[in-house]
Amino acid sequence: MSRIGKLPVHLPAGVTVTVDNGNVVKVKGPLGELSQKVDPDITVKVEGDVVTVTRPTDQPRHRSMHGLYRALIKNMVVGVSDGYTIKQELVGVGYRVEVQGQIVILSLGYSHDIYFELPKEVKGEAEPVKKGQNPVLVLKSHDKQLIGTVAAKIRSLRKPEPYKGKGIKFVGEELRRKAGKSASAK
Repeated sequence: MSRIGKLPVHLPAGVTVTVDNGNVVKVKGPLGELSQKVDPDITVKVEGDVVTVTRPTDQPRHRSMHGLYRALIKNMVVGVSDGYTIKQELVGVGYRVEVQGQIVILSLGYSHDIYFELPKEVKGEAEPVKKGQNPVLVLKSHDKQLIGTVAAKIRSLRKPEPYKGKGIKFVGEELRRKAGKSASAK
């Protein structure tokens, strides 16, 4: 039995889950509404404030989907009740970030600024920069998959390099550093 799949998903106050025809799970909460199509073999039951996911057999295909869909439903429930936040730090001399509505303006050492448009479900803000600190971009959303994709796309604009660590990294991320050239022995 899947250790993840057999765990029930408890619904916090204000969150409702419905299963429509075609096995589409819809989760509605204070921060928004999300939906996910579930494979027809997997059954999703809503009983009171508990959602359970079951599978018909122990085939490897059913076992893998069992834990997957339970995790996706759990992420949707957490998203519409609490939301998700991702912080990204811009490490480098002259690197700046500015947010104007849904447009993120990034200065990353290129000859021009980069204008990145956020999807309407994702909100961005730039934390005020203190002297000696790196600029931080904060992304907030109720959709975990979407905010992860957006954060990865922003990070790909200037990935951290292994020698000085310059680039866009997640706050708290440990980078693998290289030693670089050593001084020549005389």
